[in-house]
Amino acid sequence: MPTPYTIIGTPFSTFTRSITLVRCVPHSDTAYENHPFGFLPTLIIHEIDGKTVNLKLRESAAIARYIDKVVPEPSLHISPGHGKAIIEEQMWEFVSLAGAHGFPAVEKGVVKPRVAATDAGQLTDSEIREQIKPAVAHLKRLLGKMEELMADEGYVFGSKLSWADFFLFPLLADLKATPEGELLSPRMLNWMEEMNKLEAVKATTPGTLSVGARPP
Repeated sequence: MPTPYTIIGTPFSTFTRSITLVRCVPHSDTAYENHPFGFLPTLIIHEIDGKTVNLKLRESAAIARYIDKVVPEPSLHISPGHGKAIIEEQMWEFVSLAGAHGFPAVEKGVVKPRVAATDAGQLTDSEIREQIKPAVAHLKRLLGKMEELMADEGYVFGSKLSWADFFLFPLLADLKATPEGELLSPRMLNWMEEMNKLEAVKATTPGTLSVGARPP
């Protein structure tokens, strides 16, 4: 039976990886035209209740909620008492923080400028560090705040793997692949070590910065 949906994105896209880490769905590297603002990923839902719709669903949080509905197990939601959670909505709070604040701080502020400058080969490491120094300082503060929300050990919410882990991991995997990975604390590094044991992480590593890939 054909899979009723397709993810449009690239392995280099951290938001695409957040989705493909969770559910193995067909993957296309083309068709940027599927999002009105050119962002990735887009989920094309081919059919609903046997009816062909070819609906384009954009934005990672919306896609995650849809996939949760059609493939509910294993659950990637938390319950009160998981890690520091008092209410289950704290998982979506963390997801939102990772996307709205983590992505620009990690990718736009540090990773992309670092990679572009390194690849250009015109600046020394010291010059690159000076160039991105304000962004690194901002990122350091952000990582500290994110870590405060995490359980003391295990996944973001302790023993329960959740969407929070899958939205944060692609960002920090990119960061770790640069010299600025030195910002990662022992807690973050231990968490990444646990994440790297997951088959989903291993399967979605090709095509990412961590193995030397670059955007298409």
